[in-house]
Amino acid sequence: MPDRVWTGSGGRMQPSPHPKKSGGLSLALGAFGIWGLFPLYLRLVHQVPPLEFIGWRIVWTLPFCLAVIAIGRHGAELRATLRNGAVVRRLTLSALLVGINWTVYVLAIQADHFFAASLGYYINPLANVLAGTLFLGERLSPRQWIAVALAALGVSLLAWGARDMLGISLVLAISFCAYGLVRKTTSVGSLAGLTIESAVLLVPAAVLIGWYAASPSGSSFGMSAGSSVLIALAGPITAIPLMLFTAAAQRMDYSAIGMTQFIAPTMVFILGLTLFDEPLRPVQLACFVLIWIAIAVFVWDLLDRRSKAV
Repeated sequence: MPDRVWTGSGGRMQPSPHPKKSGGLSLALGAFGIWGLFPLYLRLVHQVPPLEFIGWRIVWTLPFCLAVIAIGRHGAELRATLRNGAVVRRLTLSALLVGINWTVYVLAIQADHFFAASLGYYINPLANVLAGTLFLGERLSPRQWIAVALAALGVSLLAWGARDMLGISLVLAISFCAYGLVRKTTSVGSLAGLTIESAVLLVPAAVLIGWYAASPSGSSFGMSAGSSVLIALAGPITAIPLMLFTAAAQRMDYSAIGMTQFIAPTMVFILGLTLFDEPLRPVQLACFVLIWIAIAVFVWDLLDRRSKAV
């Protein structure tokens, strides 16, 4: 299925001028692997108030992106993107969506709601499949629909057992699904797009940082060399997986990238279980068994179709 872009005329998706490229799966695995380990980094900066950390995360992402642009000599692409008003407006929307996602995720992890956070990203792949079929015209094979049904059953079990935190999970799932859909249907490179998104969020981020700096406790940045270095690392730790994800989304069907996304919440769940002492309930175990059976069926179908195409 060809990539599509939003034309803004008649409300229809049109084929993207940029054909799909290979390597999308490896990019997706890299992004979700980094995100799966992200709670470990958040533990290292747990002394930073969550909202202040969001501000620093944005502030340090922008210079990292600009440095990569300068080193890779991608300035022409960034300038061309900035001259395209329609693309900038869509990146403004995607910036707001990812900002909401970052804020809710960090607040959830810092409050030890690991399973609520992981559930959000278990719901997200199902939302991606739905978005791919409704908005991008993607079609699933019968075996892939079986995989989606198994995953949906597993996620439903988990959601029922976490009803009190379901709001967190739904906000995470919907915001990131919408973010990925906007980025997939916007004709812009992953690096230039993230740079503009970071610039859009820079003013509210600076307001957050200034508010904490003016408070009696002061800014977390500068209190110690080690803490300051860890806060500054938020830039590359944020930018690298997002660039990998958006590049993968432009190379893969949105439904397929959604199924690979189960990797990240599974890693978050395992971290919560093994390192942060969250109890494992039978309903959670049943959910993960169903989800991984679904992934096995989905991968089996992809490999079978690929072998027949050779």
